[in-house]
Amino acid sequence: MSAEIVRLLARIPETWNSGDAEGYAALFTEDADYITFFGSHLEGRQAIEEAHRELFKLDIKLEGGGGPPLIKPLSDDVALVIVGGGSSVNGAADPSRQSVITLTALRTPEGWRFASFQNTRVSAP
Repeated sequence: MSAEIVRLLARIPETWNSGDAEGYAALFTEDADYITFFGSHLEGRQAIEEAHRELFKLDIKLEGGGGPPLIKPLSDDVALVIVGGGSSVNGAADPSRQSVITLTALRTPEGWRFASFQNTRVSAP
């Protein structure tokens, strides 16, 4: 389970950084719930693809950070995933863009996909 989810996680920056909105959206279930850093709620794979098609026109690239993912199996077919990361804008890394992302991974007939995504910017309380 964990290795498959780690491979799925690796596809997030791969598809994002190549500007592949369709490939990025395919990492999610058809009815996924996707909450952006700004609090927008995208409902479903099609909405995720459409929103990211526009976002990928900007020069924002995902970068590593935050260490290895925490993967907590909830059942044989569901896992909670918590992972950190950051991004750069116009080629410049920006430490203020560090985030913690919480996802729900679900085993589907297509393989593992994310059924939910919540992006929270890291900040001092």
